[in-house]
Amino acid sequence: MRFYSIVLIMGFAFVMNPAFSVEPTVSVWKSASCGCCQGWVDYLQDNGFEVIAHDVEDVVLIKQKLGITHSALYSCHTAKVGGYIIEGHVPASDIRRLLIERPKLMGLAAPGMPQMSPGMLSIEPKGYDVLQFNAKQETRVFSSY
Repeated sequence: MRFYSIVLIMGFAFVMNPAFSVEPTVSVWKSASCGCCQGWVDYLQDNGFEVIAHDVEDVVLIKQKLGITHSALYSCHTAKVGGYIIEGHVPASDIRRLLIERPKLMGLAAPGMPQMSPGMLSIEPKGYDVLQFNAKQETRVFSSY
């Protein structure tokens, strides 16, 4: 399913086709054998993001190279977009909010593998929190579902 946006510019309505997205490209590091990781990549693409997926042997090494040292934040895949780190099954709406608000954070995380998250068993997030985290790996709730 593709989602289209309507943008009003000087009184004229334009339909924005996600194939010509103005969203920053999302780079994702994941295991080639992880179906839910690919499900999240597909979900982001269906929501208008351009995604470059990198299949790697050791995702934890990538997390550490990007500066995520607190394993309580870890999920099965790690992404980078607009200078932020996205850890796990974070909904597209939270990524867009992050990119619009541009808070002084390191990124967002959906630790573990929330069962009712995009890429897992539900396109609509249900029953989990998305955390924001800073360089000290201090967290606060960014969104609750």
